[in-house]
Amino acid sequence: MSEKYINELHSDHRQWLSELTLAKDEMKSFQLRLEEVNAANSDTETRAQVEHFQNQFIRENEVIDILKHDIAEYEKELAANVASNSTASDHRKVADHPELRDRMESFSHLFHELKGEFMDFVGRKL
Repeated sequence: MSEKYINELHSDHRQWLSELTLAKDEMKSFQLRLEEVNAANSDTETRAQVEHFQNQFIRENEVIDILKHDIAEYEKELAANVASNSTASDHRKVADHPELRDRMESFSHLFHELKGEFMDFVGRKL
């Protein structure tokens, strides 16, 4: 299992939380655009696509909330590690969490794909 310095992990967590917050904010604007598409188009195919994107946005928001929670839990572990032995904590390595790292990379990839698909859809419908 790989190890990283505590401050590196903390920095990764801050970066991930920032990315998740940005994604959540983007989805709010996507939802507004989706409402515009829905109002401007009444055909069955478009309504089905609107519903598809609404479901995708709901799911992505759930994933974001879960990832934020899990990152907060890892932050608590790091804080406990530092509190238990604060001496040279910035020079101490702890176990990395590759599973969370993989989940973040997967989220980022899937979110960018969804964003691209959604922008194409909006471009065709508005």
